[in-house]
Amino acid sequence: MKNDTSLSRRGLFMKLGILFNACVAGAFALPIMDYLMSSITRGRKNRYLDWVSLGRVDKFPEGETRLATFRNPLVMPSDGETVDTPCWVRRVEGDKFQVFAINCAHLGCPVRWFPQSGLFMCPCHGGAYYRDGSRASGPPERGLFEYPYKVENGLIRIQAGEMPTPGPGASLQRKEPPCA
Repeated sequence: MKNDTSLSRRGLFMKLGILFNACVAGAFALPIMDYLMSSITRGRKNRYLDWVSLGRVDKFPEGETRLATFRNPLVMPSDGETVDTPCWVRRVEGDKFQVFAINCAHLGCPVRWFPQSGLFMCPCHGGAYYRDGSRASGPPERGLFEYPYKVENGLIRIQAGEMPTPGPGASLQRKEPPCA
């Protein structure tokens, strides 16, 4: 009786092929599993809805609207300067503010503030908004989107990270046109 435990050439290549295919399958499966499990592995905290600082309150004079920028809380190494997000800050009086997303509510073009007329104007399609962010004229059907804000220790902070878009569940508030 002959007990042959040696591996044939064909058997060796078969095992190497299976090993290679397993490595390739693992290389494809790991990113997919990471994506599918990310909500569980990263916890329940919404990092993209963090409170970020816009600066000291005294940086925004009462009755004026100023451009400010904040660093988006959801940062990737490849984002570069795109994480610096602009917004319009209007200090109504005292510690009462309005912080508007820079995007027009129509198609998202950046609006500009014109203090002479007291209007935010969209250069893309002629949308106009009053100083309180409500719709003045043009194609937008609603006012500018507002970030929730709070004043803490002399700093104005906004809840940032979510894109200013309409729809259910949006954390940004929007200004409706005044009723006539």
